[in-house]
Amino acid sequence: MKSTLTKTLALAAVLGILSGCATTEQLKVVEAQANKALEAANNAASSANTAQSTANEALDAARKAQAAADAAQACCNENTEKINRLIERLGPQK
Repeated sequence: MKSTLTKTLALAAVLGILSGCATTEQLKVVEAQANKALEAANNAASSANTAQSTANEALDAARKAQAAADAAQACCNENTEKINRLIERLGPQK
């Protein structure tokens, strides 16, 4: 019985060592996959930063265009008022 126990323990030790090697290989595969995922995440973050920068530039351009449109509308409104005052001063045409 002692011999069987010793053989069983020896077999368990060998299996433990062999499974340790397999686990190391599996860890290497998982590490490689994790590195690829990290690289993809870093690339995605870089793309997102570029997109954010482009969006900020577009927003700035849109704000400038809105300001120019507002100024043009204000000028148009002033001109309309001037024309209306001039027409009122001239009086009705007969």
